[in-house]
Amino acid sequence: MKVVLRILLVAAIAALVYMCVQSIMSPINFEKQQKVREKAIADRLIAIRDAQIGFRNQYGHYAGSFADLQKFLNEYKIPFLVKEGELTDDQLKAGMTEKEAVAKGIIRRDTTWILAKDTLLGRNYDVASIGKVPGFESNAFSLDTATLTSPSGYTVPVFEAAVPYDVYLGDLDKQLLINLKDKMTKLNRYNGLRVGSVTEINNNAGNWEQL
Repeated sequence: MKVVLRILLVAAIAALVYMCVQSIMSPINFEKQQKVREKAIADRLIAIRDAQIGFRNQYGHYAGSFADLQKFLNEYKIPFLVKEGELTDDQLKAGMTEKEAVAKGIIRRDTTWILAKDTLLGRNYDVASIGKVPGFESNAFSLDTATLTSPSGYTVPVFEAAVPYDVYLGDLDKQLLINLKDKMTKLNRYNGLRVGSVTEINNNAGNWEQL
């Protein structure tokens, strides 16, 4: 009987130690995973923002779907000025203009056309992935657009791309996720990561940049 009690006591102590370790490590692991995942997601949202700004510069409004955004990145070409040579101090003092220098062949100024993708995101960027949540590619960011009125009376086109915690943290500790969502709700913040907003003019800021 004493042997059995000792075994049960050891088992109980081991279980207690395990629970204590888990109570310490679970929040640490949760926060670590959250930071790693949100870094990748924030980078993707920044790429979406850069692409949307390029789209707006061309069309005057933001893309309402990732299909439209991908088409723009893959097909539209943006002018890029190639500069070779600069006016010397002596030439500037002599009153020579850049236009005159180009005409004389002293310097070169040519306009070339480059794909929007290459200019805005880089030559090797995978445009097909831009709407997908990194690490959770079966899920897509939500994308919405609107037109808001500024305090001074100007109409301003806005967009919002977002992904909730449930998508990229749902496989982690459920109670810690509930606690995080409850905290954000009480702070009146979005439960996830978001860039831009369709309810306020925020200069396309990411909510992680506003903390």
